[in-house]
Amino acid sequence: MTRAGDLRDAHCEEASPADVRVQCERILGSPEFRAPERARNFLRYVVEETLAGRSSRIKAFSIAIEVFGRDETFDTQNDPVVRIEAGRLRRALERYYLVAGQDDPVLVDIPKGGYVPVFTRRHGGSLTPVTEELQRSDPPIEETLQAAPGRLSFRWAIAAAAVGLVLLGVAYIAFASGLFRGGGATVNPDAFHGGPSVLVRPFADLGGDGNSALYAAGFTEDVLSQIARFKELRIIGSATSRSLPAGAGVSDLHRMLGVRYILEGAVRVSDGRFRVTARVVDAGTSTIIWSNAYEEELRSGDLFKIEVELASKVATAVAQPYGIIFQADERRAAHAPPDDLEAYSCTLRFYGYREVLSAEAHAAVRNCLERAVNRHPSYATAWAMLSYIYLDEDRFGFNTRPGSRPLERALDAARRAVRLDPESVRAHQALMMALFFVGEPEEALRVGAYAYALNANDTELLGEYGSRLAQSGEWKRGATIIEEALIRNPGNAGYYTGMLGFAAYMQGDDARAITFIRRADLQKFPLYHVIAALIYARAGLNEEAAASRRQFLAMRPHFFDDLEGELAKRNFRAEDRRILTEAARAAGFPVPMASQAAKGMQH
Repeated sequence: MTRAGDLRDAHCEEASPADVRVQCERILGSPEFRAPERARNFLRYVVEETLAGRSSRIKAFSIAIEVFGRDETFDTQNDPVVRIEAGRLRRALERYYLVAGQDDPVLVDIPKGGYVPVFTRRHGGSLTPVTEELQRSDPPIEETLQAAPGRLSFRWAIAAAAVGLVLLGVAYIAFASGLFRGGGATVNPDAFHGGPSVLVRPFADLGGDGNSALYAAGFTEDVLSQIARFKELRIIGSATSRSLPAGAGVSDLHRMLGVRYILEGAVRVSDGRFRVTARVVDAGTSTIIWSNAYEEELRSGDLFKIEVELASKVATAVAQPYGIIFQADERRAAHAPPDDLEAYSCTLRFYGYREVLSAEAHAAVRNCLERAVNRHPSYATAWAMLSYIYLDEDRFGFNTRPGSRPLERALDAARRAVRLDPESVRAHQALMMALFFVGEPEEALRVGAYAYALNANDTELLGEYGSRLAQSGEWKRGATIIEEALIRNPGNAGYYTGMLGFAAYMQGDDARAITFIRRADLQKFPLYHVIAALIYARAGLNEEAAASRRQFLAMRPHFFDDLEGELAKRNFRAEDRRILTEAARAAGFPVPMASQAAKGMQH
């Protein structure tokens, strides 16, 4: 259930159609309702259908056809567009009611499990239950024990024992996987850490059954364990927050620790449900930059699994690249003085480059990162990102320096990043990519699997690892991992959907390939147009194929001079190279008849 949905239980009555339409326009007109146009159309459609008494028609199939322009062949099982956009719309509504709509008289909610909206009118109550819960969160442990020395001392003793068992279990799993790590400490204490600092406060126990304190303590440790895997962040653990003076507020924590962001929340276990509220506070301004609620039914024997899954959702939303903290820090960096945190701002610019993949952005980020590693040679994340930038000189032809060896520089930078921080997912991701493009795909995938084990919540890694698996011939498995990245992080959908279209094409699913390639927004990315041309040509969409062909040849006129070399360096199997060579020729690309790929298949 969404946060707005949770408020239907109190202070609400049914809203009139006129009030709902006014509220809908208020939401759509607010700058705090941050949703793309098709999510806005989604909202308009489901609202009007419900008000017209046609809520029974609101299904994924009808939404796909009437809102997103799909045809009658739309497959709700294999095309996640409605589910993804519904999630995006729910998050946009949550944010609106947290920021601009706290006092709005009408709540518009789309409960999970369906797409039919619910409208309720409030009696003067503002939308603040998460804030109210969190204001009661994290009582200092000394104060709690003094308040009820008999009962609560025993409960916290149980909680402490449970945390010990959880940590022991995590350590055992990590050891058995060959991934044991010590305490979240950095490998190189002298390394430069330009990333934002995050304090994880103990999640508060809001009561429920007799073990709720245990659950809250265990959930805190799960969140801390998972968020610590995102090595671009500097994590300050719950033990530190418990050692602070009683009553320390957000501004106190900022002053005493220099911490930039605070992650805190509350846990309630009652009526067979496990509920978590979480928020991130900018410690410098004491403003809430994100808040969400998660809820699961407690089923026999799977409490630990539920805790881990919900902790994963919180950690992913907050800490992943393009996530809450990095978005906030990007806005902060944009308004900082020119020399303030320049090294760290380079990493933010790198993620911006990855979204657009343009030669102009590439040149600016390369210069910035090279300055950063010169000033901070132990900054592992910057070396990993610089490896990517060097790699793109070769694979995309961006700003190649005369006489340079970009693949060697990419591999050297990636290896240096791994040496500086052997537990950095970004460093291993860069090493995977460099190895893949220097012709060592098996070793690359081994490194990718290791990075995936380090942090399966990192959607940036999931997208790249899935893509490398697909290009190596594991099209189905690769596509599955890419889809996981897409579901977790729809914000980078252009890149992911383009690869999913390619994977569907290589598996012979033309309808699915067309669906994904039309959703991809990569017109500035040259290879997108090759993939689009192949997909459209095989489907008989000749005008679209011709347009994509012309666009690509204008961007990369000499690509087909050595098609075999281009395909080989991307580690396509011989069989896939033959398929792509013949498909490119059939799509009208200037593929020489004496292609080495064709020759290779004749022997």
